[in-house]
Amino acid sequence: MTYTLCLALVAVLIPVLGVCLLLRRLTPGDQELPVTTEWLGELSAERYRPMLRLLDASDFEFLRTQKGFTPEMEKNLRRQRTAMFREYLNLLESDFARICMALKLVMTQSECDRPDLATTLLQYQLRFAAGILTAHWQVFLFRCGIRNVEISGLVELFDGMRIELTTLVPSAAAIPA
Repeated sequence: MTYTLCLALVAVLIPVLGVCLLLRRLTPGDQELPVTTEWLGELSAERYRPMLRLLDASDFEFLRTQKGFTPEMEKNLRRQRTAMFREYLNLLESDFARICMALKLVMTQSECDRPDLATTLLQYQLRFAAGILTAHWQVFLFRCGIRNVEISGLVELFDGMRIELTTLVPSAAAIPA
């Protein structure tokens, strides 16, 4: 009976926790908005391309074939790589949030309403937040040696929003920083 109760509690708490984290990620934080042409010029998805290979399983397979390999070596490499990956993930999330804030600023400063942009922005934010949660879960599983991490979809979402912003900013007369 106690085991069933615990399973039911976990089954309810996990989705509630997921929704709370999703809502937390969608709310704006106390971030500066560096909307300048210099910032926009430096903004690139290429910055996040190393993430796509950082947790590649082939590196670990190669390590296992080396003379003198110990499981401790793999454990240390996994720990180091996941720490670097999480830093990249935090930067990606921060840049995505800045892009969203800049797009909101463009919409508020625009002379005409853009419900299409508002809808697209909300959809991208929801998809990105869900992708971030999934990525964190996959990183946890990777650290345990269970599975690989796939984040190409997150980088594509980021790049899509970056492109949307770059197409709108030049048409905006002036964006206050």
